[in-house]
Amino acid sequence: MKPPIARKRFGQHFLVDASVVAAIVSAIDPRPAQRIFEIGPGDGVLTGALLARVPRLGAVEIDRDLAARLRRRFGDRLALIEADVLAIDLAALVAEGPLRLVGNLPYNISTPLLVRLLECRDKVIDQHFMLQKEVVDRIVAGPGSAAYGRLGVLLQAYYDVESLFEVPPAAFDPPPRVDSAVVRMLPRLEPVAADPASLSALLAAAFGQRRKMLRGTLLPWLASQGIDDSGLPPTARAEDVPVAQWVALAARLARARAGGAR
Repeated sequence: MKPPIARKRFGQHFLVDASVVAAIVSAIDPRPAQRIFEIGPGDGVLTGALLARVPRLGAVEIDRDLAARLRRRFGDRLALIEADVLAIDLAALVAEGPLRLVGNLPYNISTPLLVRLLECRDKVIDQHFMLQKEVVDRIVAGPGSAAYGRLGVLLQAYYDVESLFEVPPAAFDPPPRVDSAVVRMLPRLEPVAADPASLSALLAAAFGQRRKMLRGTLLPWLASQGIDDSGLPPTARAEDVPVAQWVALAARLARARAGGAR
């Protein structure tokens, strides 16, 4: 079978380095009884390696030509959804039980997809994704770092995150112009006080002008939402505030909006 042609509109870069594939599978450590779902299997390199360890796999692929290739290659061992992953019914996906999510994600949908997957985090065992290294750096960054921002705070509120290893452009065909990295995300077991919508709204206000002090940006916005005493240092900047403090403040914001105790 001839190698597929990468399509720019889908942001396709096919993983071709067997050592990287082996490293990803080793990190995932799939077990036969587990439900594993691959996002964007592409030409099936990672799919085949996973199916060497498990009897059956679920996946979603937007490219109809690639979907046809995958069906011919793997048959009924691959339960394939031909669709845009941003549009599929996540509730139906997790209805049959907890999932392990994996994938070499197209760079152009990685951030909106990661945010959307928060909807089903309570039915996900873990997530292992290949992403642009810059995005992984943002996901795992801590306070005070230039990479620390809205995405990292939002995801760290609901997951334990870890950057596992970097992947050079030469591992792909065609090679992207940037380095990649593999991230592991484990949903937190303990309940999180804030809901993602309230936390997202708070972070949008806080990091919209990240170089300015909070007294000129976030604190007036919070006052307009009914929170006059945020507990945040007015001279601090958004990048200085730890995740736990953002979560606590988002919970207060949700209560204020609902008309409850603040």
